[in-house]
Order: sequence, then C-alpha cells, then structure tokens
Amino acid sequence: MKKNSTKKQTPAVQPVQEKHEIRPGQSLELLKELHILTRDGKLNQDSRRKLKQVYHLYQFIEPLLLKLQESHANISLVDHGAGKSYLGFILYDLFFKSGQAQSQAHIYGIETRDELVQKSTELAQRLNFPGMSFLNLSVADSTHSDKLPEQIDIVTALHACDTATDDAIQFALKKKAKFMVLVPCCQAEVAAELRKSKGDAVRSNPLSEMWRHPIHTREFGSQITNVLRCLQLEAHGYQVRVTELVGWEHSMKNELIVAEYKGMPAKRPGDRLAEMLNSTGLDNLRERFFLPQ
Repeated sequence: MKKNSTKKQTPAVQPVQEKHEIRPGQSLELLKELHILTRDGKLNQDSRRKLKQVYHLYQFIEPLLLKLQESHANISLVDHGAGKSYLGFILYDLFFKSGQAQSQAHIYGIETRDELVQKSTELAQRLNFPGMSFLNLSVADSTHSDKLPEQIDIVTALHACDTATDDAIQFALKKKAKFMVLVPCCQAEVAAELRKSKGDAVRSNPLSEMWRHPIHTREFGSQITNVLRCLQLEAHGYQVRVTELVGWEHSMKNELIVAEYKGMPAKRPGDRLAEMLNSTGLDNLRERFFLPQ
C-alpha cells in the first residue's frame, strides 16, 4: 500500500516550459492587448498557438536584425499590411525595447484601416514604445509617401493579399532594402491572366495542361506567382531563400520568402523570368515583374 501511494505522488518540480511559452522580459500588458494572454494573464490553447506562431516568425527575423545591428543601431523596418501590428509590437518588445534610449531604430506599420492605425498608435504610446509609428496608407501609396525615410533596412509583408506583396517588393526595391520577409497570400492576378492566355506560345506549350482546369489554374497561378517573384528578386541582386512557416497550421498560405541584397543584378534570373512570362502567356505582367534597367 505504501509503495503504491508513493508511485501516485505528483512531483513537486514542474516540467520546463516549452520554448514558445512567454519569454523573459516580454510585456504582459502587450500580450493582453494583442489577445495572446487573457485579462487574468492566462494562456489558453488558442493563445498558445498564436504565441508559438509569432515566436516562430521572430526566429527568422531576429538574425537579420542582428546582422543589421553590426553596421548600425538605427535600424528601420516597415511592416506592410500590418493589421493589428502583432509582428511590429513583438519585434519591438523583444528586440528594440531594451536599447530604445540609445537608438533611433524605428518600426513603421502600414495599414489601410484607420481604426487599426489609431489603436496601434495609442497602444505604442501607452507602452512607451517611441520607436513605433503607424500610417494609414496602402502599400502602393507608401512607396511615394514623404512620411517614410528614403532608405529602409528591412521590409516585411505577411499575408499581403494578391498584388500587395508585389507592391511591397516594389517598395523595398525603391527603398534599397537590405532584407525582405514575405508571406504571400491570395495570388489571383496571375491566375486571371492564365485563364485569358490563348496565344501561340501557350497552345504549343504542353505544360499548359498544368493550368487547363480551373482548380489547377488557381493552384498553378499561386505557385508561378511566387516563382516569378523570386526570379525578380534574384535579378535585382538579392539572394533568396524559400521555406515553410512551420507552426502556422491554421493557414494554407504557408510559404515564406526571405531575400537579402547581395550586390549586382543577375542576368540569368531575369532571362528566365522573361522566358516564363512568354511561354505561359503572361507577357502583360512584365510591368508587374519588372527587371532592373
């Protein structure tokens, strides 16, 4: 009896927390405002999943920030389609907050919904995050806005729908961004063009069977859109890495593109891009996937 009772005793020491649990120094008020923590400071199953997703993405971005920090402390980051600015706030809280007194580093959240811009602005003030600001602009309009610096270090665009990802790429190219972190979403423009493709180049291309049926058109359109984006970035001198956002189980849009500027534009990717546009009947999109002059 005594032996059995000993077996059933609960250990006094709790297991070590998983790596996606709340990190030391993380603002609990921020996590509550972002609805990652409940009002009484608890994590439920849904909020654990959200926190895991945010931290997983942070693992991709933190090394880029550290690399930038080697050359200058005043890092500038623009987050396109910011929404409630989950990413911007988490980045600031984990990376920038501790050195904000000595640094002019800044995160800009770009969002078209004015009510979200206002809420994010108020939250940044309440949390004393002076290096954050939010602009009520579309991605395309932000490219020409005088409210943003001439040069930006890193550009993020997470689940920016359809052509908004391409607008973010255009923004980053104009701003000479060192890094881009993109999670594309809802690529409809290319699929629409594929449906209209009737030219000789397509009719003589047996690979056109890959988008003959409507469901294949949608899937192939999404795939080729990201392939064209990667070729465009390589043509402009970026080294591109494409991977999966493991942990974003709730979304089928799970492709992550990380680009780092390395130097001179490359000719071969540009030639490949032009060939693909021609062979798939997508020549009308040459302006969208523009190459270096």
